[in-house]
Amino acid sequence: MDHLFWDNLASDYGIKAEVTKRDNKLKEIVESPSWVIEGVYFKWVAPSFDLADKIFILNTPISIQEERIWNRYEKRKAGILPTTKNETVESIQALIVWNRNYNTDLLPNFVRDSVYKDKMIQLADNESIFNYLTKYGLPRK
Repeated sequence: MDHLFWDNLASDYGIKAEVTKRDNKLKEIVESPSWVIEGVYFKWVAPSFDLADKIFILNTPISIQEERIWNRYEKRKAGILPTTKNETVESIQALIVWNRNYNTDLLPNFVRDSVYKDKMIQLADNESIFNYLTKYGLPRK
């Protein structure tokens, strides 16, 4: 969802895409016969929750998330991962702070207050998702 939410043509880091464009792209996705969306955008993608069969909440430890954020930044700076964004150490530090707040406040509040509790499945890692899907007869891809 990052590719829809953020302006990929902007040279600066953290510039949002135009709301109408990103909303139209999300609408196209959820109108298709089958789809999976991911990300931290529960407010923006909320209209898709009505249409979703399941909502997986992946509770990866914050330490692993932070390690992945720093690794991605380092790989982008080294040219291993392509990027058009002008990320800085300061922008990554701000992302780390935002991510901690998301995990300790925003996401738990969303789960607690959600009208979609019957669709939510909380899991600890990707392997748990694959195991869940396999258990219910969905192919592991």
